[in-house]
Amino acid sequence: MLRLRRVAGTRTAWSAVGDGEFFCPGCGGDRNYERLLGRRRFAVAGVPLVRRGETGPVVECAACRRHYGTDALDHPTTTRFSAMLRDAVHTVALAVLAAGSPCAPASLTTAAGAVRSAGFDDCTEDQLGALVAALAADTGRVLGEPCGAGLAIELHEALDPLAPHLAAVGRESILLQGARIALADGPYTPAERDVLATVGAALTIGGDDVDRLLRAARTPS
Repeated sequence: MLRLRRVAGTRTAWSAVGDGEFFCPGCGGDRNYERLLGRRRFAVAGVPLVRRGETGPVVECAACRRHYGTDALDHPTTTRFSAMLRDAVHTVALAVLAAGSPCAPASLTTAAGAVRSAGFDDCTEDQLGALVAALAADTGRVLGEPCGAGLAIELHEALDPLAPHLAAVGRESILLQGARIALADGPYTPAERDVLATVGAALTIGGDDVDRLLRAARTPS
């Protein structure tokens, strides 16, 4: 029986049907991959004889050669993740500034610092102020008004894809950055609270935790 197993069995022939870059869970970093589709055949003495159907597709890392399910491609690469995080912080900063009336210098300074830390190294207060004014002029939105449908959509578009890939502390950090921008020129306004509640919802932070974090942001460190 053992000898039969050695000379007869199912063999899989893999064919590449695509390639790209992904975050390899085995290597722990960005790697090239090939998307493979397998065709199984019953073989005797290494000679394929009878088709046994298809298997896969799978993702093969070009570095470690391990195979993963195609759901591995759902995880953003390190480069993509950094861009998503940078854009998320930038969007939150603009939304909170737009909720202010008007954009106070202290809020602009805090917002610019947060955006630079997220990866927009050349961001300035003047640039953010100009963007907020341009957004208001383009949409007819009045600065300081509650979070409207358009702004809520923009926040969700920036935060929804990011939230599943952040630990709780990461999601809370983004909300706290927004809270500190709002508090830079004084207590929260109703419009700022509305924006921050939308940020919390997009980051899948519960309402009670949003309230807790907004209170914590008011406490000097």
